[in-house]
Amino acid sequence: MWAEFFRDLVDQGPLIMRGLGDSLLLTAIVSLTGFFLGLVVFYFRHCQFAIIRLILRGYISFFIGMPLIVLLFLMYYGLPPWGVSLSPFSVAVIGFTFNVAAYNAAYLTTAYHALDSAELEAARAAGFRPFQVFRLITLPQVLRFSVPALTNQVIRNLKDSSVAFLIQFNDFFSRVQELAATNFMFFRAYLFAAVVYLLLVMVLVLIARQIERRVMIPGVYIAPESLGSSAV
Repeated sequence: MWAEFFRDLVDQGPLIMRGLGDSLLLTAIVSLTGFFLGLVVFYFRHCQFAIIRLILRGYISFFIGMPLIVLLFLMYYGLPPWGVSLSPFSVAVIGFTFNVAAYNAAYLTTAYHALDSAELEAARAAGFRPFQVFRLITLPQVLRFSVPALTNQVIRNLKDSSVAFLIQFNDFFSRVQELAATNFMFFRAYLFAAVVYLLLVMVLVLIARQIERRVMIPGVYIAPESLGSSAV
């Protein structure tokens, strides 16, 4: 039975590899767009205008609270009756970006709370403008504190990308589904998918640990699970 499964796997290998490439591409794109949008949300989350802070706090709470699959379904199946039709890839990128940005902004906000307020006040007293304080003092430290959470989010993005097949996106898991449907060896197909995802996650974990060792402040560590727990 395994020999038959591997023959089918080889036959559909090009499609499966293409799906894997699409999954990795989606993960890379939403990790970048979610990171940069998260930075923007974090910056304006602490601006002087209360209405903007309130709106962005609502943004973070909304997208963290909404299940990702519900957001994708809402965009892919709910928007066409309103005259807005997007490709599965576009829906996945937009939906994931808003979701990931909310989490990243929450991580950054919690790390911000760990900063020494006296240092920020000293910078303002020295004549630094608000954006200079953010760019030169706040952002570098917040990013270093948030490295474990931000890298864990990239790993989560890879795993969450598997739900995109539910909106007709031909990712890796979608191709594995097609393989299983041809020979009905569902256990073997899903086990193969699990092993591939596990190997990819292991690679990302190794990369993340290298980044942490290079940028983390000695003697200072904020656990990833604590970041975001009080930022909403």
